[in-house]
Amino acid sequence: MEACILTHLMPRSQIDIFVQADGGTRSACINAATLALADAGIPMRDIVTSCSAGYLNSTPLLDLNYIEDSAVGADVTVGMVPKFDKVTLLQMDAKLPMDIFENVMGLAIEGCKAVANYIREVLLENTKQLEYRRGL
Repeated sequence: MEACILTHLMPRSQIDIFVQADGGTRSACINAATLALADAGIPMRDIVTSCSAGYLNSTPLLDLNYIEDSAVGADVTVGMVPKFDKVTLLQMDAKLPMDIFENVMGLAIEGCKAVANYIREVLLENTKQLEYRRGL
């Protein structure tokens, strides 16, 4: 999150983000933290989104469920700042051949971008609702 928060605009502030996550919940926690920062009005360069992908039965899979995650040999969790195509988190629990890794990572990045688009839509809709309630 530090890569996107505009800390220079709040020089005497401290922002603490605490999550307890592992495996499939890590991406959910990162996405929830992004929404919490936006809801709190914390100035950011862009949102940070996260998604995981894995490789099972010769097929790259996005956003693994529990059964897939338990059966998969390796999974990749990616966090990124989509506006800048900047990866801020990369975690892989096992080895993958380079060509498969590139496919799985590409899938996770596309998932991050899809999550970012959805989060932006939700934030925009909520902003419009707040403006309407205030009569703006």
